[in-house]
Amino acid sequence: MRRCFLLLAPLFLLSAGCDSSSNSDRGASSADGDGTTSELESERLALNWYMEMEHGGYVAAKVHGYFSDGGLDVTIEPGGPGAPQQVIQLLATGKLKFGIANADQIVTARAKGTALVALAAPLQHTPRCIMVHEASGFGSLKDIKGVELAISEGRPFSEWLKQECPLDKVTMVPFSGNVGEFLLKENFAQQGYVFSEPVVAKKRGANPKALMLSEIGFDPYASLLVTTEDVIKSDPDLVQEMVEASVAGWFQYLHEPEITHKYIEEQNSDMDEETLSLGLERMRPLCTLEIDTMCRMETERWQQLIDQITELKMIEQGSVQAADCFTNEFLGPASR
Repeated sequence: MRRCFLLLAPLFLLSAGCDSSSNSDRGASSADGDGTTSELESERLALNWYMEMEHGGYVAAKVHGYFSDGGLDVTIEPGGPGAPQQVIQLLATGKLKFGIANADQIVTARAKGTALVALAAPLQHTPRCIMVHEASGFGSLKDIKGVELAISEGRPFSEWLKQECPLDKVTMVPFSGNVGEFLLKENFAQQGYVFSEPVVAKKRGANPKALMLSEIGFDPYASLLVTTEDVIKSDPDLVQEMVEASVAGWFQYLHEPEITHKYIEEQNSDMDEETLSLGLERMRPLCTLEIDTMCRMETERWQQLIDQITELKMIEQGSVQAADCFTNEFLGPASR
């Protein structure tokens, strides 16, 4: 059932307007080239948050039929608060073959003995930001002081922030997963993704400013397609199909997102076309748009992240090897 998605990707934009709606209606079977119908293999893909822009390529792979073209009937399972940890646990226990996670989670999981492997990195740069009010006058993360900061403590990004920035008279409070408190309080800041919380807050009447974690040197890959070493060893063909379809979906979404946005709206009542479109504008600069280099990863980037998390004393020196954290094997050769 394998299709040459990466070779055909430039044609997707030409054909999307003609057949996208029919692809999105596919059920649990598909027609082979000889006209016969074959059963699709059911798989789950667990998201690390509510369905939003950072999952757009995976959603596009479903609604445009790229998963089914590869012989897969993929159920995308949205998450919420707590989902990032739940995805890792499900992968670790073998209850899930594929999930979405960020690079720092893979490093910390491997340090604990869970052999997670990143297969594709659509977001080449972290979308992680601290959202502040424009009226605060804060121009950088190091300027933040005298506010409540809603953040997930104990994660590498939050510990790096605390190490690198003074955060004078800043009170850490739990992150709720929404922008409600930000809208109500002037002396309030919170974690977010640059294309999500700031867009939602502005639409609801606030004047937010996003201060990027990458500005203080913390820039891991994000929205990674993740599996385990066991799955790669036991079913490499399945992994190949998931990766190829996902990359095709990301190419489709980053260039023609409309049909995907309609589906996300149906699944997440907090998202609408305006919010999704504005968010995508902010997300595109974090991605690689060319199909031959899309989603690829580099050992040096992983090593930098490992060194940072080691510096934070969150993992033991030498407990994680960069080359074990990821593979570009299923992405195909990169052009030079």
